[in-house]
Amino acid sequence: MTKLVRLEDLWKVYHVGTTSVPALRGVSMSIGEGDYLAIMGPSGSGKSTMLNVLGCLDRPSGGHYWLGGQDVSALSDNQLSDVRNLRIGFVFQSFNLIQQLTILQNIEVPLFYQGLPSHQRHPRSRELAEMVGLADRAHHRPRELSGGQQQRVAIGRALANDPLILLADEPTGNLDTATSQEILALFDNLHARGRTIILVTHEEHVAAHTHRTIRLRDGRVESDESRSPARPTA
Repeated sequence: MTKLVRLEDLWKVYHVGTTSVPALRGVSMSIGEGDYLAIMGPSGSGKSTMLNVLGCLDRPSGGHYWLGGQDVSALSDNQLSDVRNLRIGFVFQSFNLIQQLTILQNIEVPLFYQGLPSHQRHPRSRELAEMVGLADRAHHRPRELSGGQQQRVAIGRALANDPLILLADEPTGNLDTATSQEILALFDNLHARGRTIILVTHEEHVAAHTHRTIRLRDGRVESDESRSPARPTA
């Protein structure tokens, strides 16, 4: 299995005045192509910092991070921006949609910033709207959608660039139980199609959908467990 992500002795230290606060302490791990995993841990465990580093929103203080064979540990801000735009898809708890744009236009945003012409953007956005089950709402705006529908738009947008990895930060945190299960079923389906998905969550029932759970504590990997994912019964 191709290793898409590899962390080697990764450290992240924040400096508050004269005090150094390590958030990640020598983390080493790898994530293979097609993996479906959850990152869990209590408040202060380092999982948010891990998400920021994996998403190239922040760079490590020490160690190495390889993404798709490229060492992204010490890239410039502009280079990190390119990696985020081209190789990583983000799904956030709060959806982060642009309220003035339609569903199709929201999905197209990453492609627009790539400079792709409309005749390439439009078919891709329609394909993704259909994939996430919103083809019939394509010209609505976010305020006209339920929370679950908005999260579907966010997932479609995250897939627009055909990213190497899909990062989801508490993707069901703002949703009720039934809608959460619908969104998790969508992630399950994407994984079945070969997507590499990393969920950051504090919910055990969310992690149960994945086949691997990495638990962090005090900036270190406390456990790394693989298993057969749970599936809802009919």
